[in-house]
Amino acid sequence: MMKTALFLVAGLASAMFVGGAQATGAAGSRGQYLAQIMDCGGCHTPGVFLGKPDPARYLGGSEIGFKLPGLGVFYPPNLTSDETGLADWSEEDIIRAVRTGVRPDGRELAPAMPWHAYAALSDEDAAALAAYLKSLPPVQNQVPGPFGDAEEPTAPYMTVVMPQAPAAAVDTAGN
Repeated sequence: MMKTALFLVAGLASAMFVGGAQATGAAGSRGQYLAQIMDCGGCHTPGVFLGKPDPARYLGGSEIGFKLPGLGVFYPPNLTSDETGLADWSEEDIIRAVRTGVRPDGRELAPAMPWHAYAALSDEDAAALAAYLKSLPPVQNQVPGPFGDAEEPTAPYMTVVMPQAPAAAVDTAGN
């Protein structure tokens, strides 16, 4: 219940300030629209997980990470054109990462990134999203990590708790 409420707050908060980023032309407008409905700001904007999204740092990366048992802690990265974000990524690099879950350096994106769903983006939509992200004003914000499962994170994080399978029913009647 708390996790659902947290994501609901994050999604609503990100929707309230998505207009802060500049989009130019039809592709920019489409890219901005896609970033909004894909809820990029729901993870990648500072302050969202604290209920206080910072519109001046829209898509600048989160200070709160996700701990995935057995994998480590991952912080949603900066998606702006800053050197601490996507400055060195081409639009093709962004499209590949969004569709395949693989960064230009070969590292896989954290499992919390829903790239499997985004793999179905049309070529036009993928290009519009990439162009939009590259057009964002730079926000200098180097996010922490990632941290392996045995490493100690240096910033706050939320732990993803996997549900336990219900215990098998015990037949007390001897049937």
